[in-house]
Amino acid sequence: MADRYLTVAQVAELLGTTERFPRRLIAERRIAFVRVGRHVRIPESALNAFIDANTVQPISHRRSSLRRAA
Repeated sequence: MADRYLTVAQVAELLGTTERFPRRLIAERRIAFVRVGRHVRIPESALNAFIDANTVQPISHRRSSLRRAA
């Protein structure tokens, strides 16, 4: 299946941020991107990989550790 290439504006909308954030990711080489002439595109698979790599899983607490002494 062919990968979809997203604009900076599309990536910002998907992440719920301004365009400045994906541009900073590109400038700092923290996300894979493709240059098409002077345009920059981010493969959807690279965006998904970035999200997966930065997802923090919740800590599961045991019930006994949540009790407090009165």
